[in-house]
Amino acid sequence: MRLTLALAAILVATPVLAQDAGPPPAPALPADAAPPADPGFAHPPADTYAEGDVIAAAEGAFGKGAEGAAKLIEKVFKDLGRPNGYIVGREASGAFFVGLRYGSGTLYSKVEGEQPVHWTGPSIGFDVGGDGDRVFTLIYHLDDTNDLFRRYPAAEGKAYLVGGFTATYNQRDHVILVPIKLGVGWRLGVNAGWVNYTRSSRLVPF
Repeated sequence: MRLTLALAAILVATPVLAQDAGPPPAPALPADAAPPADPGFAHPPADTYAEGDVIAAAEGAFGKGAEGAAKLIEKVFKDLGRPNGYIVGREASGAFFVGLRYGSGTLYSKVEGEQPVHWTGPSIGFDVGGDGDRVFTLIYHLDDTNDLFRRYPAAEGKAYLVGGFTATYNQRDHVILVPIKLGVGWRLGVNAGWVNYTRSSRLVPF
């Protein structure tokens, strides 16, 4: 009789225990499993140059303490954002109403690395004098370096002038070039022409 009552008590208690039990524990993730990606997390663009890196490169071209170049670069960053390339070089030019310019340097590109670059160009306008310039050119939207090697319209009104540095904007299609120069010599007036970028040097600027 006692054994029958004990079995009956066990049978009655069993469903109650099953109802009180919590859900089964979730399977543990492997130790090396990566957490789910956060769709709201924005990475800085890896194919562009940061402002500090560009200013440091400009200081290498013009010398430390070139505050005018740094201020111009800050302005360009506010206008256009981060570039994906730049050119460090030198340029010589002169004019007596009809002028010529010749330059050479190194292209630094986030897309295809470093390579030499040359440029030439005529200028026609109310322009008299000569220049010997160091040049630091910011480049935007250069997805293929082949897009650099062609003519770019130039309109040099010396619109931006800070501490002896000048900056102009040149554009063809989607590619924008912003040459920043430290001039030696003198030039008067404004001129209009073009700049032709090439892979090798050339004497004829046309």
